[in-house]
Amino acid sequence: MGLFDVFTRKQPLSGPREDLPPDVKNVVQILRKVKDPETGLDIVDEGLLYGITVEGRSVELFLLMARSTPECHFCQMLAINLQNKILSDIVEVLKQEGFNKIKIYNEIGLLLAEG
Repeated sequence: MGLFDVFTRKQPLSGPREDLPPDVKNVVQILRKVKDPETGLDIVDEGLLYGITVEGRSVELFLLMARSTPECHFCQMLAINLQNKILSDIVEVLKQEGFNKIKIYNEIGLLLAEG
């Protein structure tokens, strides 16, 4: 690698990495069912999902939920409601697939939801 290679912009990978364990790939595919109500995109393609730990029927998810926060207090409330909808949808689809212990954290490690 040359001195300035760190500054070249590389194209982000599309979809989950190929070297993921099968159980993690399965969870990624399940989470494609969860849509952001605002954009209509699934949370995987939208880039909200950045970490998964799967142990048997337990799963821990790490989401990148920090977005630009609107200055309008009413808009902040709408953003919180959208976030809560996404979290409840995640818990619901994973429970439907047989996961019995679900924990969802944000980018700084705060527990957002569990089921």
